[in-house]
Amino acid sequence: MTVTAGPLLGRLLPEGTAVVEAFDDALPAPLFPQELAALGDAVPKRRAEFMTGRRCAREALGRLGFGPVPIPAGPRREPLWPAGVVGTITHCAGYRAAAVARAGHLTTVGVDAEPHAPLPAGVLDSITLVEERRHLRQLDTQRPGIHWDRLLFSIKESVFKAWYPLTGRWLDFTEATVTIAPHRETFHAWLLVPGPVVGGVEVAGFGGRWLVDRGLVLTGIAVPARQPAFAG
Repeated sequence: MTVTAGPLLGRLLPEGTAVVEAFDDALPAPLFPQELAALGDAVPKRRAEFMTGRRCAREALGRLGFGPVPIPAGPRREPLWPAGVVGTITHCAGYRAAAVARAGHLTTVGVDAEPHAPLPAGVLDSITLVEERRHLRQLDTQRPGIHWDRLLFSIKESVFKAWYPLTGRWLDFTEATVTIAPHRETFHAWLLVPGPVVGGVEVAGFGGRWLVDRGLVLTGIAVPARQPAFAG
């Protein structure tokens, strides 16, 4: 298994975030009983990516000073982190990664990785608003060669991962609207439903960064603990 200290995902997240990523499932990755319970009767491919993701997560936690601990799954299959930690795990074909930080450093973090390829037929209309599809067409003229539809999908996945720990509620793809800066490689996602309250302020949306490299699309959101994300 090739494991690095976050040369891809680490570019998107602030200093103080521990990132570990892998590009295959070559090494065994033992699981705690609580984690095995979350897998159930998953197919071998799902088991392998889950095990590698947990290995990355435990190594990232180790960089924060934690010993090996179970990381079970919650009701939405979200990883349940030790007290005082915020974190996120992602996986796609050829890539698995975890990012964790102390809760005193970040309020929430969400990342997603996808293959840099067009979305399957019929998916785009179900995850976007009319104005977002217009925005994607503009992006394609401003910077050709990027699969903007896949990038927007990844951004919305990262938004959900940042949102859910703060709310415990589902967020539909059409309940946030995204704008992408094609050359700065940043994005804004504005919530179309009431946001979580952080530090007495309602969060109106999330900002983050994106990159395309090694055949992958990666997106990341990290909200500093000292300030809310795009307060309304």
